[in-house]
Amino acid sequence: MRVSLREEVVHFFGAIRFFTCLPVPARIGHGAEGLERAMRYFPVIGLIIGALSAIFFSALSSFWPKSLALLASMALTALLTGGFHEDGWGDMVDGFGSAWTKEKTLEIMKDSRLGSFGVLALTLMLAARFFIVYDLPISRIPSAMIAGPAFSRLCAVLVQHSMTYTRLDGKARLLSVPVGWNGLVFAAMAAFLPLFLLFFRPAFLAVVFALMAVFWLTRLFKRRIGGYTGDCLGAVQQFSEAAFYLGLSCESS
Repeated sequence: MRVSLREEVVHFFGAIRFFTCLPVPARIGHGAEGLERAMRYFPVIGLIIGALSAIFFSALSSFWPKSLALLASMALTALLTGGFHEDGWGDMVDGFGSAWTKEKTLEIMKDSRLGSFGVLALTLMLAARFFIVYDLPISRIPSAMIAGPAFSRLCAVLVQHSMTYTRLDGKARLLSVPVGWNGLVFAAMAAFLPLFLLFFRPAFLAVVFALMAVFWLTRLFKRRIGGYTGDCLGAVQQFSEAAFYLGLSCESS
């Protein structure tokens, strides 16, 4: 089925509405079809979020200490996404850490309240991202902040493309329609584009580390719940982004 440029623009803005807190033109509707096609734009959303955070960091680092500029840029990222993916990471760890059966795990993950496992996981994830990126040379941080969010969102697209959505309901169910090969190629192009801002070896290590994180998580998801949920996609994004930065740091250390 061929889709017009106007329809693709609508789908793109639908992805922005779902994945971020950025304003969207009022004429853009809330159609289910738009959400079904939103995942192909996930890395593009990462590019936008990463670019805004990188610009913010570069501006602040000219007169603030590196640590404060980085902390402020991380806060901006959370503000732009509404903490959407951080919430998924916390919920996933909460469910997988507090239960052993599929049914109980899914029940805990669906609970909006965050338990001790989730709080610890979220705290450690934010701390890990901060300290890993902080150790990078300041001149490389903006490029890393653009490439990391984009590639980590491609990792989530790979999970959505290759695994089965395991809930009968849930707000992410509309996103469970596979992106297809054309959508996957488009998402990959958007994710690999900012890698050219990095040197080859650190970019290669970052990609390898991120894909290793995805491989480990997908095996965990299959073993524990037989597929993925929306929270699992958020967890993949968060974990693979941290792994991406870790790969960059190996070359810088």
